Amino acid sequence: MEKYVRPEIIAMNGYVPGEQPESKQIIKLNTNENPYRASEKVYEAIRQTAELGLSRYPDPVAQAVRNVVSRKFNIDPDSVLCGNGSDDLLTILTRTFVGNGELLRLPYPTYILYQSLAEIQSANSERVPFNTDWTLPDTFFAAAPKLRLVFLPNPNSPSGTILPKTRILEIAENLPCPLVVDEAYADFAEEHCIDLVEKCDKIIVCRTLSKSYALAGLRFGYLVAAPKWVEQMLKVKDSYNCDSLAIAAAAAAIGDDGWLSENRKKILATRTRLTEQMRRLGFDVPTSYANFTWNSRKDRALKPVYEYLKNSGVLVRYMNYPKWGEGLRISVGTEEQINRCLDLIEKSL
Repeated sequence: MEKYVRPEIIAMNGYVPGEQPESKQIIKLNTNENPYRASEKVYEAIRQTAELGLSRYPDPVAQAVRNVVSRKFNIDPDSVLCGNGSDDLLTILTRTFVGNGELLRLPYPTYILYQSLAEIQSANSERVPFNTDWTLPDTFFAAAPKLRLVFLPNPNSPSGTILPKTRILEIAENLPCPLVVDEAYADFAEEHCIDLVEKCDKIIVCRTLSKSYALAGLRFGYLVAAPKWVEQMLKVKDSYNCDSLAIAAAAAAIGDDGWLSENRKKILATRTRLTEQMRRLGFDVPTSYANFTWNSRKDRALKPVYEYLKNSGVLVRYMNYPKWGEGLRISVGTEEQINRCLDLIEKSL
């Protein structure tokens, strides 16, 4: 095997997605999916598109979605690039900006895929640790040889914490390369950075429909960047990276502001209760601006709690970061799902 596979691929561990159990009886709170059904406008758009037939290739740039995003944020449609989920967009970004032996920077701890993308590209990655209060040190925007791209998830995973827009703009203006603000969870926060793209053309904002629009199974995302960057990324993406059903569904979802508002209210209310109850049980829980909470404690190991939950039919995400410690990342489910999870956690203690 070693004769034929690139040595970088053999050496890397590879990204491991969260567990996807086959049983529908398990309460799944481990991969930050939205527990509610997507807008009915999504399903109607899929039905109508399917009835028209699928014999033709889809629109290569998903112009229908570009137009909806353009109206929603009052931006140029040419500043929007669509992808097969935000992971596709992160791959396109890495392939566009980071070459063999060059450098990609990311905070730590955060989304593990960033480092995997650098390894696939035969590039180097630099992890800058968060401060204990989940802010970032000034070294995060320091120049470095061969630094070509910086990823900044905001809100961050697994912490759910955010950096204010003023800080992000400061970081971007000081960096010698583009800054990708990964806003997978921004619809659950109080502010977003899309308007910063026009203030600083080094800022690129990436979004997904998997979380706030309850469409993780659809695989659709988009980014907003200066049109000059989008023009170059169009050369890198797959010719037809978004299928016709996904394009129609995404346009319908993004256009349904009423559904998003109501869903957001439910998620935020449950998130608040989950945070308060976990703190009452003795966990350290930073204020989350995402659809999950990060729960840690120093008085006991958390792997047994995770295993107790799993054996009882509730799946959360157990994470253990070197030099940072372990914790349970719990996705915000329905009220009933969170009640069950909290009851089991209390019993496990």
